[in-house]
Amino acid sequence: MMEVEGFEVRAYANANELLNEDCLPDSSCLVVDYHMPAMNGLGLVAVLRDRLISIPAILITAHPEENVCKHAATAGIPIVEKPLLGPCLLDSIRKAFDGHTKSSS
Repeated sequence: MMEVEGFEVRAYANANELLNEDCLPDSSCLVVDYHMPAMNGLGLVAVLRDRLISIPAILITAHPEENVCKHAATAGIPIVEKPLLGPCLLDSIRKAFDGHTKSSS
């Protein structure tokens, strides 16, 4: 779906695989699931930000608990709930890119 919209998509089996990536393009947007092996999505984004990688991120989850919502909001990470129906994920990615471009200018 994302490729049809003109986005290049990279998939990673787990957080460590992404963390071992040599370089993430500045024009990236992370779409991370909350529940992942070894580390949750918010933890992954926190590690990347500790490494001064500040690309936008979107958290997907089926049932966001209150504490997850609070942590995501504090980190400036929007949540998209599963199931991913309609254009909600695509709209969130576009919004993340727009916000990142404006804050980087």
